[in-house]
Amino acid sequence: MHENSALVEARVRRFVDERLRPAVYRRFLPLRLESWDAPREPVPFSEAVAQTFRPFVVGEAWGRPWGTMWLRVSGTAPETAEGESAELVFDLGFSAAQPGFQAEGTAYRPDGTIIKAVEPRNAHVPLEAAPGEPFELYLEAAANPDVGEGFVHFRPTSLGEWDTAGDDPHYVFRQADVGVRDVTVWELVQDAEVLLGLWGQLPEQSPRRAGVLRALERMADVMDPDDVAGTAADGRAALAEALHLPASASAHRVHAVGHAHIDSAWLWPVRETQRKVARTFSNVLSLQEEEPGFVFAASSAQQYAWMKRFQPELYERIRRAVAAGRFVPAGGMWVESDTNLPGGEALARQFVRGKRFFLEEFGVEPQDVWLPDSFGYSAALPQIAKAAGSRWMLTQKLSWNETNTMPHHTFWWEGLDGTRIFTHFPPVDTYSAMLSGSELARAERQFADKGFANTSLVPFGYGDGGGGPNREMLAAAARLRSLEGSPTVELSSPERFFEAAQAEYRDPPVWTGELYLEFHRGTYTSQARTKRGNRRSEHTLREAELWATAAALRGAAYPYDELEAAWETVLLQQFHDILPGSSIGWVHREAERRYAEVLASTERIIAQALGVVAGEGATPLVANAGPYAWEGAAASGIAVAGEGDPAPATAVRTASGFELSNEHVRVLVDGSGLLTSLVVRATGREAIAPGGKGNLLSVHRDTPTRWDAWDIDEHYRRHGADVTAVESIEVVPHPTAAVVCVVRGWGASRITQTLTLAAGARALDIETVVDWHERQKLLKLAFPLDVHADRATSEIQFGHVHRPTHANTSWDAARFETVAHRWVHVGEAGFGVAIANDATYGHDITRVPREGGGTATSVRLSLLRAPLFPDPEADQGEHTFRVSIRPDSGIADAVREGYRLNVPPRAVSGAGPVDPLVTVSSDAVVVEAVKLAEDRSGDVIVRLYEAHGGRALATVSPSFGFASVVETDLLEREIAPSAVAGSRRDAVELSLRPFQLVTLRFRSPHLVD
Repeated sequence: MHENSALVEARVRRFVDERLRPAVYRRFLPLRLESWDAPREPVPFSEAVAQTFRPFVVGEAWGRPWGTMWLRVSGTAPETAEGESAELVFDLGFSAAQPGFQAEGTAYRPDGTIIKAVEPRNAHVPLEAAPGEPFELYLEAAANPDVGEGFVHFRPTSLGEWDTAGDDPHYVFRQADVGVRDVTVWELVQDAEVLLGLWGQLPEQSPRRAGVLRALERMADVMDPDDVAGTAADGRAALAEALHLPASASAHRVHAVGHAHIDSAWLWPVRETQRKVARTFSNVLSLQEEEPGFVFAASSAQQYAWMKRFQPELYERIRRAVAAGRFVPAGGMWVESDTNLPGGEALARQFVRGKRFFLEEFGVEPQDVWLPDSFGYSAALPQIAKAAGSRWMLTQKLSWNETNTMPHHTFWWEGLDGTRIFTHFPPVDTYSAMLSGSELARAERQFADKGFANTSLVPFGYGDGGGGPNREMLAAAARLRSLEGSPTVELSSPERFFEAAQAEYRDPPVWTGELYLEFHRGTYTSQARTKRGNRRSEHTLREAELWATAAALRGAAYPYDELEAAWETVLLQQFHDILPGSSIGWVHREAERRYAEVLASTERIIAQALGVVAGEGATPLVANAGPYAWEGAAASGIAVAGEGDPAPATAVRTASGFELSNEHVRVLVDGSGLLTSLVVRATGREAIAPGGKGNLLSVHRDTPTRWDAWDIDEHYRRHGADVTAVESIEVVPHPTAAVVCVVRGWGASRITQTLTLAAGARALDIETVVDWHERQKLLKLAFPLDVHADRATSEIQFGHVHRPTHANTSWDAARFETVAHRWVHVGEAGFGVAIANDATYGHDITRVPREGGGTATSVRLSLLRAPLFPDPEADQGEHTFRVSIRPDSGIADAVREGYRLNVPPRAVSGAGPVDPLVTVSSDAVVVEAVKLAEDRSGDVIVRLYEAHGGRALATVSPSFGFASVVETDLLEREIAPSAVAGSRRDAVELSLRPFQLVTLRFRSPHLVD
């Protein structure tokens, strides 16, 4: 035979596209339409249907961006013949863009119950009326714009805010019909699609490839293109043998898990996500009525909570599906959060709140951590997940790495404390698979653990903007269950996959440390106000819980509901497109508003609780919610203000600038407001590198290749300018501190820096207030340090990690921007420098040549960006950053500095000093949370961790009495003790390994007199 496969393929594809697909519906019957436009925000069903509707016809323009139109839809159900199925078919003006990124709708019965969604590639609605009967339903149509425009370019857009998106109609309504579907033709299309997908992946010289193509050719031969309906059965018969040859015994095994990754906000606001969840979940329930074996996994307890609040009837159907094991809560977290930026306690609360919801609502506890799309994974996560009772972890995001390829797809991931969690990266490299031939072939081809294991998970269903699986995907799964030349496909659940994978791979390799995403490094910095809101909320919640607990032990009511509401807001906004700063402006403006609400709530709780704890009186006091003594107040205690104040610091002019000095530190500031010297007075040791200048601001070109808000590309380093010009510099009078204020201008922006050396302080504090009006620029703050450091230490959740300061390997070079929480530290033998911050996450720390020989260490903090997409107004306006630099410091000092900046003592008035609520004998053991138990029993929960990276013995002594103390998991369930070495009537003895996280439950606490 002559080679003609290309011609045959072209013929078959044209036959499918031009003959088969148009014949899927035998006829269409138009529907009667009436419309009502919601004035701005969506309204409930009951409010919408009470409005006055006007006549509406197909072909009309509708829907300003983000607007909502309600349609009353009516008609009569047609008679159908054998092999026919009648359903409603809509086209809201769909484009070729992915579902979830354009118009979408929700179909309701007249009683207000949801039928399913109307979306691209899933635009049908079941017709529930009998033949000849009239019917009526409502369609809520959302005119959501395609903000991303296919992500071909990343131009500024006005579509990210209601007020800038415009008022003109965004769509043209194209179809509203009863469609009579030819089931045989539809099945034939699915047969052909699967075989075409398979053919495209088989080796060119394989007999199987040739056989598949000839079967497809026979299909086209035996069918009459003018009578597709009459010959479709013949076409299916021609393909039957090719579809029934079984897979080989060694074929890769795919567990296909129905899924819809729904971003809790991104290129749409939170209010739209709430509707996206309803659409997706109703799609799934409708599909499960047709396919009993179909299992769907959905993460994010927050999204279920929205359904409970806004769609109670749909929620009850979800509850029944969960009970039947067909709708599987996954992940166990409140949302699919970022894991780089949330603090330790907040990341723990993602699991506490998420799992508690699933247990209380459904009686199930997810065993997996389901984070397919977060931008890298903290080395603290394995311990946190295990402490929450989780066993497994799934993500695929590291397939986006720009430089290096992860060497494993199934492995043990070991965290900073040594905890391991069984982890899987789906080699299909997507969380929104369609079960196509190319996807399955890619999963088999890329699976890195061949020879040791042969099983992977494929999450399938439209995602990001929701939608989930459709009936075409389930048809593909059925045909691919066992098909020669393809991996086998089993409809499965996360638990079934992980049980099988772990049983198959008894001794997988180990990856130790963070899972750093070599991409999206700008998310450590974008949308600085959102990040500051998160940091402040986390720390005021710490204070609120501590002081509310102290007040409760004195008889006050504990504000369970208000604290829970505040936590739920913070946890939602730690979603991996909100806190990282990669959403539209609408999302970030709302986040800032809601952080303000959290801060108002927590400040109110703190004030009320301190009023109870401090008692009535006018004595000036200092309340310290931090884990270390400060300003005379013990950790979690209250002291009289002003006791034992040190000698004042001084600030004097010199010939070259200013000298700030106290008993510990001498600082030289030049006429440009830059640090030329930072000396430890006791030893004379200089911290600033020879010839270097600290407190140096620089502005860099910030034009990433793609993904503006997400990425900082390495080439920014080649395009920068130092900000040294000064408009004014002066000493600011202060009774006890040495203060210098510097005002600078750069471009359209203005920067005011206040350098403060407090009395008795060992660190210099620098406050930088920026009125920022640049575009596509990156603002950094640099400190060249006279330290020969081969690694930098950065705080993460419940500990810290070490990263090289060199770029010896491609893995090191790719890590040119890193995340840290409250502090970073660089050191050499006998000397180190800590730099702490109150709202900054992005850093770059490198070795640089030292004047006079050797190397110094450059520490730079990324303060601000100004990306144009997806929010063209990102980071514009005023920002405040506080940084401290402490010379002659070790890790222990860095930990203290971080808490000092982020949990400063509060000035209050009251009756007098108050003993600490909890005292810990070791500075290495840090109390991170004190609260009342989640079950509202009144038991006191104390969460603590080893912070220095070594073994620690500590005595924990509460100031309240208690009946007993037990060690618990994060969900406050008693576990076998691993840290508790003993207890007595008034204290508990602990023995902790490095970075160990421990939760203690003090039962039946006694009220404090």
